[in-house]
Amino acid sequence: MARLMLPEWTDQWGVMLTWPHAGTDWADWLAETEAVYAAIAREVTRRENLLVVAQDNAHASHIRNLVAEAGGNPARIRFGTAPCHDTWARDHGPIAVRHDGKPELLDFIFNGWGNKWPAEEDDAITGRLARAGVFGAPVRRVERVMEGGALETDGAGTLLTTRRCLLSPERNPELDEAGVEALLAEWLGAGRVLWLDHGHLEGDDTDSHIDTLARFADARTLVYQACNDPADSHFTALAAMHAELEALRTADGRPYRLIALPWPGARHDPVTGQRLPATYANFLIINGAVLAPAYADPADAQARDALAQAFPGREVIMIDCRPIIRGFGSLHCITMQLPAGFMPEDV
Repeated sequence: MARLMLPEWTDQWGVMLTWPHAGTDWADWLAETEAVYAAIAREVTRRENLLVVAQDNAHASHIRNLVAEAGGNPARIRFGTAPCHDTWARDHGPIAVRHDGKPELLDFIFNGWGNKWPAEEDDAITGRLARAGVFGAPVRRVERVMEGGALETDGAGTLLTTRRCLLSPERNPELDEAGVEALLAEWLGAGRVLWLDHGHLEGDDTDSHIDTLARFADARTLVYQACNDPADSHFTALAAMHAELEALRTADGRPYRLIALPWPGARHDPVTGQRLPATYANFLIINGAVLAPAYADPADAQARDALAQAFPGREVIMIDCRPIIRGFGSLHCITMQLPAGFMPEDV
């Protein structure tokens, strides 16, 4: 029985968000964080639906009000209820595949990026939603550790990822590289895996998730985070990653079309001074648009132009994600797309 992971540009029912609250790590800057979530919700509900994980009915009512105030459409929100430690839906949300042509959602183990952070409640979110009848496709639990942010697919059997993440000894220590490739083949239909060895962002605690570094825009185009500042600590590693990307080939042996994203200036936490993982590669594809992170940086406009080149025919919308990178992720990390046919059509 064959499975195939669907690419992000597949027609979508909507997007999943796990909404922050005072019991999460966002508590000290919750209002600013919720404003970013509301901006994302606005743009999503103008084009498709939204699945929001809330804590209870009062929280859901609060979220509806925020989305309405931001100019979104609360009528397009479907709510699920589940407790959470944190709100990184990309990594605790379900991964959509076609299983013998039929929709299926995979619920892998989420262990807090290699046991770095508590994750029991987050790992249980997809299962709780499934038991509550939230999804419109069967949900299959997979007893292996995997995060959506670690996976990029062209939708035709090629998967792009990093060795630093998927071969981390704190994820699936019993699997070597061949074992991980077999896992990706069995559950995600990866006929071939393109591995990157270089590229890392300071402040990132995911062990180099691919969605912070390089992304498929289509089956022949890779968009990647570049660094043009030789004085920056990222320069050497990202230059080495660029060389790796240049050496990659499509399944039929052609070089990929590469589109570089500009380098945002260094951003630091206003309290701790720690450098934060600002990247333009952490964009989200939705129906008719691309939502991309902005950082109040002169390079924001250049990033918009580069993404417009990568996604002709889609509107590129920049969303200020400075509050989100304080949590060591960005826009793509807090979202998970749900393809059409994977949810009940009652929203």
